[in-house]
Amino acid sequence: MQAEIKWQKSSFSDLGGQCVEVAEHGGGLLVRESDDPNVITTTSRARFAALTAGIKSGLFNRFTS
Repeated sequence: MQAEIKWQKSSFSDLGGQCVEVAEHGGGLLVRESDDPNVITTTSRARFAALTAGIKSGLFNRFTS
């Protein structure tokens, strides 16, 4: 029997309706957008940490303006 995947929403998801969900699975992480839950990407903890550090530092701000 396969264990149920427990998704966690971003704490910022209520601020604009753009909800990112993350779940632990098989030693890595699964990431999806709640509006399209059947599209899932996988990543390592290290790569996810690098992505979130880049977001927090403003590295990707040029893509949003």
